[in-house]
Amino acid sequence: METKIDKSIELKAKLVLINSKLHFNGMVDGNQPISIDYIPPIGDGLGYTSLELLLLSFSSCLGSALLTFLRRMQKNIDGFEINANGVRNTEHPTGFKTITLEILIKSNNTTDSEVSKLIKMAEETYCPVWAMVKGNVKVETVVVIQ
Repeated sequence: METKIDKSIELKAKLVLINSKLHFNGMVDGNQPISIDYIPPIGDGLGYTSLELLLLSFSSCLGSALLTFLRRMQKNIDGFEINANGVRNTEHPTGFKTITLEILIKSNNTTDSEVSKLIKMAEETYCPVWAMVKGNVKVETVVVIQ
């Protein structure tokens, strides 16, 4: 019998090379595999790059925190979107020097100040991806409430 791990404590990922360049399938415990690759000519451009996945991870981490708290505050959320833009360093390591997160919220009873407070909470406590990039990458947030 296989033992289940507690995903809140431990995560296990598997990466499998599927071609002669840098195209991988990545999987985490029972989820669908995702395609990961690098840009040509080193890769074939057949999947997300590692930095694209980082932007998605950061966006979903922040989005999860914000939506959890907005819903607890009984806010009407009719739409939610985060557009992430990462600007890379020009010299190696070419990781991000800045990330801008544009947060678009459709709500008739949510204010900028409420969202700003929640963003601060996410940054300081509730978003582990933010905690990992903090101090290494300048992060800017822009909030648009419609």
